[in-house]
Order: sequence, then structure tokens, then C-alpha cells
Amino acid sequence: MTLPDKVARAFLIERFGDFLALEQGLGARTLEAYARDVTRFVTWALAKNAMTPAALTPRLLRDYVFFLKDLGLAPASIRRNVSALRTWFRFLVAEGLVTVDPSERLETPKRWQTLPEVLTVAEVTRLLAAPTHDDELYYRDKAMLELAYGAGLRVSEWISVTVKDVALDEGLVRVFGKGEKERLVPIGRSAIGAVALYLRELRPRLEKGGGKGVLLLNARGTPMSRMGAWKLLRKYVDRAGLERAVSPHTLRHSFATHLLEGGADLRAVQEMLGHADIGTTQVYTHVDREYLRSVHKQFHPRS
Repeated sequence: MTLPDKVARAFLIERFGDFLALEQGLGARTLEAYARDVTRFVTWALAKNAMTPAALTPRLLRDYVFFLKDLGLAPASIRRNVSALRTWFRFLVAEGLVTVDPSERLETPKRWQTLPEVLTVAEVTRLLAAPTHDDELYYRDKAMLELAYGAGLRVSEWISVTVKDVALDEGLVRVFGKGEKERLVPIGRSAIGAVALYLRELRPRLEKGGGKGVLLLNARGTPMSRMGAWKLLRKYVDRAGLERAVSPHTLRHSFATHLLEGGADLRAVQEMLGHADIGTTQVYTHVDREYLRSVHKQFHPRS
């Protein structure tokens, strides 16, 4: 793969090679790999109408990494591509061709692999149906699971939501996330119904003066602990027969992924999750692409 001379000069491809060989002292094989990786990226960027180095943005770079994933490159190969691009952009900054390095916050497959597994909609349905009326605290457990998945809450948020934070008539829950940042998250009919039943049928009996206004109480009438929430989730994961590791964060990831699969706007999902930076929310597009790929493999006759 080669670039026209005019394009190669505009993107300093040859001078970058000299820089790697003379100043970085890289070996011939590494030089060849870096040149190939940068050339491939520039070819792809030109097709996206990015005609100069100054037109290369963080969003474009993230899309390129997903493009490499869609090509079927191994994580190690993608990481090498990212390393080559980071080195190239540092060179471009030093040469004064760009003023800001768009690769500074570029994520790699290593980061992606830290995401918890995402449950399918069918698996979530099984999990939410796991509590039964035979369970002593059925109404609380049902409300906990419905609220956690229905609002995409962190476990620290499950256990700190107060009764006053839940506006059932408006279908909203007020959440104080990281840094005590407040946000309002919509909840659907299932979560509204489960919380309403819990508030009517069980919480008044649990409250013995030590509830501190917190919504979810344990059998002693005090706020549920983080460990208590984890144990309850594990209990119902086992009962639902889900043969995978499921943490509270798995429900949060599932919430976001299912919204995106349904066509939700990324910025709306960012707001509901309480992410300060949309780049954090952007990782869910990777999970979404994995879902789309699995659907294609399962149902397309030529997959």
C-alpha cells in the first residue's frame, strides 16, 4: 500500500521514517510495520475526507480503531497500530504540523477487555423474574433489581437512593453519582411498579427508625450495604441459571448497551449514566458492534 507523493509529503510519511530510524533507532521490521500502519490510517482518513493532518480528530481515531476491529485484526495488532499512530502524532506535534495530539486519550483493546460481560435482554428478563413471592423480602428484592437495571445505577447508587429521590408519578429517580454530582434518570413501568409495591407492602414493616430515609433496607431495618446488594444479586443470578460472572456493573453495562441497540442517542445515554466525558460512554459502541456482529453471524446466509 503506497500513497501518492503529494499526500505522503503532506503527512510527512518519509520524514517520519527517517525520524524513527535515525532518532529512535528502531529496527527494520519495526520501521516497516510502523510505516505500513500509518499509511493504512492515512489512506482510510482520506476516504473520510480528512485531507490534512490538522483534520484528524479524536473521534476519527476512535472510529479507525473500531474499523480495525471490524477487519478482524487481533488485539495485539490493533495495539501496535495505536502505538504507531501515537508515535506519529507526537512527531507531527514536534514538527508543528498539528497543535494538539488527538491520540492522547485513544483507547485500545486492552481497555475494552475490562468491560464486564453484557447480558442479553432475555437473560435480564430471567434475572428480574428470579425473585418469587416465597422469598421473605420479595418486594424489596424485586424493586432493587428493577431499579438497578431500569436506571443503570452503580451499586453505590442502589444503596444510597432515598425514598424522596424516587418520583414515581414523574417516572424519575434522582441519583447522586461520583463526586456527589446529581442527575435525574427516567425509569419505566416495571421499575415504577416494583418500587411502588415495595413502598406499600414491605418497607413500612422494615422501617424501625434506623432507615435514615434510604429506599432499600435490610431485614434489620437499616440501609442495605454494598456487600448485601452483591450477595442478593449473586443469589438471583444463580437462581436464574446465568452461567457467567454477573456483577452490579454488568447490569449497568447491559442498561447502556440495550439502549444503544434500541437506537438511543449516545449523548442521552451519557446523561443517564452520569458520565462527565462522552468518551467514557463511547466504549459502549464497541459492545454494541459486538452485538451487531453476533446477530449478523447468526442470521445472515453468507456470514
